[in-house]
Amino acid sequence: MLKKLLGVAVFSASLFAMGGPSLVETAKVVKAEVNPLQEFVGTIKFDKKSVLAAQNSGVVKSINFELGDKVKKNKTLVQIDADILNAQVKSARANALNTKKDYDRYTKLLGDKSISQKEFDDINLKYITAKSTLQELEIQAVKKRIKAPYNAVVVERHVDLGEWVNAGTPVATVVDTSKVEITFNIPLSLINGLKKNDIYDVMVEGNSFKAKLIAAIPNGDKLTRTFPVKFKADVSGNFIFDGQEAKVSLSKNGKTESIVVPRDAVIKRFGKNVVFIITDKMTAQMIPIQIVGYLGDKIAIAGQGLVEGMNVVSKGNERVFPNSPVKVLNK
Repeated sequence: MLKKLLGVAVFSASLFAMGGPSLVETAKVVKAEVNPLQEFVGTIKFDKKSVLAAQNSGVVKSINFELGDKVKKNKTLVQIDADILNAQVKSARANALNTKKDYDRYTKLLGDKSISQKEFDDINLKYITAKSTLQELEIQAVKKRIKAPYNAVVVERHVDLGEWVNAGTPVATVVDTSKVEITFNIPLSLINGLKKNDIYDVMVEGNSFKAKLIAAIPNGDKLTRTFPVKFKADVSGNFIFDGQEAKVSLSKNGKTESIVVPRDAVIKRFGKNVVFIITDKMTAQMIPIQIVGYLGDKIAIAGQGLVEGMNVVSKGNERVFPNSPVKVLNK
């Protein structure tokens, strides 16, 4: 497959060359001491996972989801029968309305001094009581509807249609799949070099996500002498599983000499990290590489054929294809 893609790229480069060479800037491949990266495997957990429960008792009247459904915040997932309660709300609302009319009439009569203060106080208390009763019943009616607390995916269903539930009975489990927490077990020697709120690249099934370091937990494994380090990442629009594997590369303590190029020289092609070097014939040669470590705005890499002193494309490489002609602007 890669050969086919390279063939397409070479053909495209030939067509592109008809319009002239690609304009690029280059930098020298150098050697420097870096802290090489060590890869760690961690586990993904959804940042939000909620077991939704009934807030009062009744019979399950409707279930408005299927397992795996994406639901919006405030969508009613389960409706508990509220026919009797709704009738009580209707009656209480009518009573509150009638009491309000009496209250308004008595307010006018008090202003005209046609009634005593006690008569007014009695109707005022009656009106307050009617409003409180209505409000309490309306709150109970709302609690008959179990709603999604946020945009989520339903992962478990705990009740069936017609089933009786009590207050506190679980009805469904939902998760927010847009944000995840990732835990890696890291040696203390590497943890000391990490900084809270720094951003790291975490790989999940070949996809790279920016993850923020949120905490290093001082509760280690006595056998492995490692400590849990937690990251958080936004993975909106991607299909991620709870418990899925994730990978992160962190710098070791020991330094080693490596090939170093500007960070901008490394780009993605065909799903791999690559650099383009300039040949004596002023054409671009693509070399797949592995990232070894980081040095500020530079990156340590390893790749077959890369040697110190080569010219590597640092700007304009997004327009370059294998074997396409180039013109260097910063000679």
